[in-house]
Amino acid sequence: MEITRTFDFIYYQHQVYPKSDAINYKKEGKWESYSTQQIIDFANYLSLGLKKLGIQKDDKIAIISDSRPEWCFADLAIQQLGAVSVPIYPTISIKDYQYIFEDADVKIAFVGNFDIYEKVTAVEKEHPLQAVFSFDKLNGVKHWTALEKLGHGGDVASLDADKANVHTDDLLTLIYTSGTTGVPKGVMLTHSNVVSNIKDIEHILDVEKGNARILTFLPLSHIYERTAIYTFQYKGSSIFFAESMDTLVDNIKEVKPHAFTCVPRLLEKIYDKILTKGYAMKGIKRQIFFWALNLGLQYDPSKNMGSWYNWQLSKARKIVFSKWQEVLGGEVRMISVGSAALQPRLARVFWAAGIRVCEGYGLTETSPVISSNLRNPEGLRIGTVGRPLKSVQVKIAEDGEILCKGPNIMKGYYKQPEKTAEVLKDGWFHTGDIGELKDGFLRITDRKKEMFKTSGGKYIAPQVMENKFKESLLIEQIMVLGEGRKFASALIIPSFEHLQDWAKIHNIPYQSDAQLIRDNRVLQKFEQEVEKYNEGFGHWETIKKFRLLPQLWSVEANELTPTMKLKRRNILRKYEAEVESIYQF
Repeated sequence: MEITRTFDFIYYQHQVYPKSDAINYKKEGKWESYSTQQIIDFANYLSLGLKKLGIQKDDKIAIISDSRPEWCFADLAIQQLGAVSVPIYPTISIKDYQYIFEDADVKIAFVGNFDIYEKVTAVEKEHPLQAVFSFDKLNGVKHWTALEKLGHGGDVASLDADKANVHTDDLLTLIYTSGTTGVPKGVMLTHSNVVSNIKDIEHILDVEKGNARILTFLPLSHIYERTAIYTFQYKGSSIFFAESMDTLVDNIKEVKPHAFTCVPRLLEKIYDKILTKGYAMKGIKRQIFFWALNLGLQYDPSKNMGSWYNWQLSKARKIVFSKWQEVLGGEVRMISVGSAALQPRLARVFWAAGIRVCEGYGLTETSPVISSNLRNPEGLRIGTVGRPLKSVQVKIAEDGEILCKGPNIMKGYYKQPEKTAEVLKDGWFHTGDIGELKDGFLRITDRKKEMFKTSGGKYIAPQVMENKFKESLLIEQIMVLGEGRKFASALIIPSFEHLQDWAKIHNIPYQSDAQLIRDNRVLQKFEQEVEKYNEGFGHWETIKKFRLLPQLWSVEANELTPTMKLKRRNILRKYEAEVESIYQF
């Protein structure tokens, strides 16, 4: 069958790979399954229910929930009516909810739990909705199954006309991206934007068609995970929803996934936990562990490392790295990594361990993938985000900005023609990222708008430095600053889990995180860490001073975007006193 709209993928799966376990979830400690046919039935009856409520083509419907099967049912039901889904991150502020509801003219909302419902209720005082349906069972709130039951009185065959009226260039979804400054912008993505991207990345998400287990735990409100889920449906995979991030390790062991998508921070945490176990080992076990680790940190899968190295690696994989694979279920064929920069050392060591980590690059505005590494050594270059997709053209502007063109590029920003014109020029989308193309592989070096100049006229790319400094086990978050100042400095939030372990070893009493970062021995340790990671940077770039902070930056506190990027202006405003103290002599 011809696929031109995103809801075609589930019907393609039903035709080619009909599954009894298309979507799986944990209920009361046991994995339950929905078949392909059940997913289609739920979506059809939800569509009929929405029609009875008067929903028409192009009406906007919000989905505000953590990722779960019901998210997929609602999404599919909205799509096949030609209505437009507005996925919203549950953790953003009520102020942002209010703006999105009003800007998109949201008519109905699906909410995951009571906390989200309370936020929506607050917004409804200014923007009344036709209806609100919950995924959890909540007192006084209509459950999503009530809408599904409402649809049972309709004729499923009547939906054929609605589906036929949805065209490939119609608007699929409106995704509001807060970015690091300003009010949210509604990214308009069409069915053809996402479908073209899926057809381009289908070979990149390399799992056996019709017979793969996929674990999902990233938010479906982000186009990265959503496009991946559509792709895995296309490939006939069985999709398992993790219960939560707290149960992720257990869920991985249970599911034994063949693939999953993740952000670099997850791999960093896995690596850190493995490393902590290594430090706890004694004698010969410790020596073998670090021999294997150091071997892995040298690995380059795109090169022939030589017969002596390869022999050692084969032994290291049997003795040490096989246990790393067990942590990830033992059957992982590939991990797709995106949303932020992956430290090259992590890519090297995971590949050495036989775990194929494929880093890619893209934005919400590009549906999202622009480029990606492959799971074969010929299609991989560590330190890059891979080659551009076959349908996507990439070029580097004179100022180093990455520009791209292709069928995956958004229609524009909703109701913001001026903002659209700023990024779409002569058919080229201006990503705002700085990078370079070498031998066909794309490398990201920084965000254009986040580069700054010191008072001495030297440019500094903060993301490059931040990514390097986060290699330290003791650094959880860091923001490099110094625009218009004499030198670069940093705000640092320690990894308190590792800092507490270090403090215990050095007989430093622990009362609180705030107390710990004031201890002179801790400050001296961080001075050593900063000095260590300053190496390799130019003199003008090195961090001369820093301040330790006791509280992690978060989305809820408006310090991070939902995709975990730093909101630098907000952080600078909040910690103005600490920053000024750095530059007072």
